Amino acid sequence: MCIRMTVVLRAAMNQGLLALQRQLRALAPEIALITEGEQALERATPDTRPPRLVSADVIEESAMRARRVFGDPVVAFAAFLDGTQTSHVIAYVDGVPLVHGTVAAVVRLRRNRRLTTWQPPIVRRKLYACLGMLMPEHRDMLQSLDIDVVDATPMSGDAAPHPFALRDTAVHRIQEDRETAERELAELWCQHEQEPLFIDGNISGSEKVAVAACTVGVVKSHRTLYADGDALRTVFGLRRGERSSVFRVTSPKRVPVASWYLRARDPVGHDPMWGLMRVEIAPPSPIDRDSIGPRADQISRWILAEASPLAMPDARWDKMVYGIRDCEEFLRAVT
Repeated sequence: MCIRMTVVLRAAMNQGLLALQRQLRALAPEIALITEGEQALERATPDTRPPRLVSADVIEESAMRARRVFGDPVVAFAAFLDGTQTSHVIAYVDGVPLVHGTVAAVVRLRRNRRLTTWQPPIVRRKLYACLGMLMPEHRDMLQSLDIDVVDATPMSGDAAPHPFALRDTAVHRIQEDRETAERELAELWCQHEQEPLFIDGNISGSEKVAVAACTVGVVKSHRTLYADGDALRTVFGLRRGERSSVFRVTSPKRVPVASWYLRARDPVGHDPMWGLMRVEIAPPSPIDRDSIGPRADQISRWILAEASPLAMPDARWDKMVYGIRDCEEFLRAVT
């Protein structure tokens, strides 16, 4: 069987990828090698989501305003959860990219000021390919490899999409698998633990996690801002140690959560997003609505306590906390 395939090699490619390439080479002897290295797709694939503003449904009093978080920061988080993903194109079959993806997630437990691993980390490696774009013999070849193969065929129905579009679709599928791994560990924590868990990202993807009293999601990216008009000016004007009023975040595909913005660093001399985090917790019941303000202050003090030590040399140090940085360093070592 002769397969027109281009294999991409990298100097830093790990042994797992090299072994997979050897299998492909054995199945397709006529391979044209490309010697130029390529960076991970996460660095090459832009975020295609359009930036947008969503009007905030304020549930703490009636209007969005800045609120000083009084009191000393308090160290209260028992553990931190984060996930990572890394993907590389290892070959092209008739222009269709074969993308090797690794997703991982871990919970790092804090005891006696040291971080250790809670439960085994999740590490999954798969091959992502648009099977619907391949000839039957090519699909059979992929199924014979020593790795799980995921169909990443786009739903657009385009008969001959651009190879880069297929590559981006595969990266988005890998992102979904990373979120699944993170969700599994978060749900496991909610099932077995009651102490506060700091989750990097939102919590609204799982009902079990979104309604738990022990979970706090901290969102660092702001492609969607839950404010407009005067409310947006209020958010941008937050000073270090200030938070916004609490508002409700809803989505047709996600569980409603209570949320607010918190400024962890002095923004003077920086862009409006500098040191800005958006916090998510379980929404209050109607009878507990008046308690959401004190609860937001309490959790804000917990988060501000994590601002030291600095998560250097991470480029996102203005929003990054050390516990999440530790998760990423741990996962980098095991993947």
